[in-house]
Amino acid sequence: MCALFSSGCRAGSGSEGPVRPPAVAGQFYPSSRDELESALAHFFGDAIAPRVEKPLALIVPHAGYVYSGQIAADGFRQASNTSYDAVFILGTNHTTAGFSGVSVYASGGFRTPLGVAEVDAGLAAKLIEQDKAFVADTRVHEREHSVEVQVPFVQHAFPKAKIVPLVVGEPDAELCEKLGRAIAAITKGRSVLVVASSDLSHYPAYEDAVKVDHATLRAAASLDPERLETTLMDRMKHRPPQLSTCACGEGPMLAAMAAAKAMGATRGVVISAANSGDVAVGEYDRVVGYGAVVFTTGTGGTDTSVLDATADSAASESAEFPVLSAEDKKVLLAHARKTLDWYLSCQMVPESRGFSRAAQTPAGAFVTLKKHGELRGCIGHMAEDMPLCRTVSGMALMAGLEDRRFSPVTAQELPNLEIEISVLTPARPVPDASHIVVGRDGVTLSKSGRSAVFLPQVAPEQGWSRDTMLDHLCLKAGLPKDAWRQGATLATFQAIVFSESEF
Repeated sequence: MCALFSSGCRAGSGSEGPVRPPAVAGQFYPSSRDELESALAHFFGDAIAPRVEKPLALIVPHAGYVYSGQIAADGFRQASNTSYDAVFILGTNHTTAGFSGVSVYASGGFRTPLGVAEVDAGLAAKLIEQDKAFVADTRVHEREHSVEVQVPFVQHAFPKAKIVPLVVGEPDAELCEKLGRAIAAITKGRSVLVVASSDLSHYPAYEDAVKVDHATLRAAASLDPERLETTLMDRMKHRPPQLSTCACGEGPMLAAMAAAKAMGATRGVVISAANSGDVAVGEYDRVVGYGAVVFTTGTGGTDTSVLDATADSAASESAEFPVLSAEDKKVLLAHARKTLDWYLSCQMVPESRGFSRAAQTPAGAFVTLKKHGELRGCIGHMAEDMPLCRTVSGMALMAGLEDRRFSPVTAQELPNLEIEISVLTPARPVPDASHIVVGRDGVTLSKSGRSAVFLPQVAPEQGWSRDTMLDHLCLKAGLPKDAWRQGATLATFQAIVFSESEF
């Protein structure tokens, strides 16, 4: 997520200017070339296909790739069919207190695990000439991540393009307008792309983030800087709990809008939106928002239809138990395997998106891993507080890596694992053990601050009677085996169980 970092970096020297070493490789994105290439290949492979022709400018996020990499790839993918001479990367100032201008990295390059991205020194020099607020101040870039995290995406999508790294010190409307117009003026006759690096809402709960971020993205896509500023101020005035900012990159966004308009853009298109709660490693009660917006020429005006579709999907979510089709089950199993595959190959995880309404219904679930028929991991989430697809992704990752009974699953093992998903009905308290039916009911037990759960299929698989099952459940909770007979709280639930072998 967007954050300050204390680790510094020193610019090395080269014959054509300083080469900035990576400051956040290994934190925001992989430090290994192979892992970084794998991560980018995964993200671009899942990215939304181009919806526009020759983008002039993008807005993409700058958080850690595991959270926002897919949204960033969605944005860059829109421009992948175009050849660019140079890419202007507009970052925001997180690290240099008191800086209020625009810092231009004027020569040399940015090093990443993929190599050195060369700075277009000619364009950088021309930009500095345009206004006294545009300065060559490399210290502002030394620890700044908002520019750095975009460089590998540029290297992957446009390997021949040079870069012009900029850090906007303050979201001053006049300064950002000057910067946008200056970029347009010095690039006439050139094929260039302007990239605004910005995350969206910081730290509200999931549903609040969706509302705030959608308002911000609609305003950004309008190509009206005044509307964006007004929207951000209004949302902060009526902020939901925990919201600390609506856009961590307002300055770059305003400058990119100005540049795009001066370069001939007539429409903004929202490509995708998500937040950190949409991935398996994210929390749901404290998130950071992300969005991808493209500015381009042509007719059709502002396009925010993807936000309308997202809102319709959220509105359709119901507390009722999901009715899953065979296709839903196959897709959920594939998503569980994909989550493990991505993480084991590059420590990234796929977003939970593109699922049916049933698969997006909030529900608890367990994911069980078996190797040659033997248990290899099993972890679940009982609460119905997340979409089922998101629950499955998270539990797949935890079953593979966090089940303390087993060592973490390895990439080499994955082909030999079978994945089973148990979608849970809400747990209902029962007065005593006589209400438990073996084979039908899963059971939760709580006593003396300890608790444990067995899925419905556990007792039949082990050949246990009801009482034997409850004895083992007590032992699992760290209680004497007959502790269930007095003073224990019992609840039952049922499950829809399906595995890869069925398909």
